[in-house]
Amino acid sequence: METKTRTAAAPLLKDVAYQQIKERILDESFAPGSFLSERELIEVLQMSKTPIKSALVRLETEGFVTVSSKQGIIINPLSIDQIIDIYNLRIALETYNCNQISGKLTEEQCRLLEKNLSDTATKCEHLDIKGFTSEDHAFHLLLCEFSGNREIYRVLLNYQDHLHRITLRHLKKDPHRMHTFYQEHVEIYESLKSGDQRAVELITDHLQTSKQKLLD
Repeated sequence: METKTRTAAAPLLKDVAYQQIKERILDESFAPGSFLSERELIEVLQMSKTPIKSALVRLETEGFVTVSSKQGIIINPLSIDQIIDIYNLRIALETYNCNQISGKLTEEQCRLLEKNLSDTATKCEHLDIKGFTSEDHAFHLLLCEFSGNREIYRVLLNYQDHLHRITLRHLKKDPHRMHTFYQEHVEIYESLKSGDQRAVELITDHLQTSKQKLLD
């Protein structure tokens, strides 16, 4: 029985280490370009070396860190080119999504989007950056889900952690930007609901402006 318990607990601890390190990377508690050692992570996470090593392998595969025998653990910064490429990919895919669903939203889909917008408004009122970021990405994923294209959904889902990191950086520069982002989401939703083809133009402007503000 003890052996089974240990075997079951090992992956859980590994996943906890992964989530905790990644969260610190996303909110930049571990600053981009900074160096860490395994010893530091052991002290910060209060864990042994084994789950931390496993977590680092996964994070390196996902592009968040580089593990070097000479330099230690490097927190990979998001390059300007990478940010531009991610936004341009989003524009291409999300304009397609809006084209597909404009004027075709069901009552249930409208209810889900309106619930998301209501929750987003609450996060805005409290200037809750992390909460807003989650709702912001949920809005875009709902539009993708409603388009019915599973491959586009899979691609955008794979970028969610990097997008989370980008959005948090956006809002740390100026938390009040979330009010603008929220209003733009409302306009996109209203256009999609009514079948107004401006929805494609609105989401393009929304993403282009976000990209430009981040690069300023």
